[in-house]
Amino acid sequence: MDPKEDAVDHPRGDSLEEAREDCEPTPEGELTLRLIPTRSETNVHGDISGGWVVAQMDHAAESVASRLAQGRIANVALESVVFMSPIRVGAAVCFYTRLLDIGTSSIRIAIEVWTQNPNEVERRKVVDAVFVYVAIDETGRIRRVPR
Repeated sequence: MDPKEDAVDHPRGDSLEEAREDCEPTPEGELTLRLIPTRSETNVHGDISGGWVVAQMDHAAESVASRLAQGRIANVALESVVFMSPIRVGAAVCFYTRLLDIGTSSIRIAIEVWTQNPNEVERRKVVDAVFVYVAIDETGRIRRVPR
């Protein structure tokens, strides 16, 4: 039998494989940081500590904000941090960042954290957050973000 005869027509004209890929959740933003945490980063329950995750999100978002501000910045707010699932030791932890807004002196960055356990294909979104930074000068005073 010809595989083309067995193909299902989809409203957008996608193949079955393309339609299947559209249904799978995918990270939004740019992969900014990828780490594999060790047992030293665990909490008392053996999962990766939320504090460690927040610190890594700050590193990822800070690198983006610093580049956009063309210099020194300071984190002024964690607008939201939502933990959806624990992270197991040995999982690859990927931090995706996306610019939300640039104000006069501030920069808002969305961060998604995704994990992939060893020997598994499936990725899971485990944290969703928004961090806010302001551009500062060498004396620590707020300055404009260059356009």
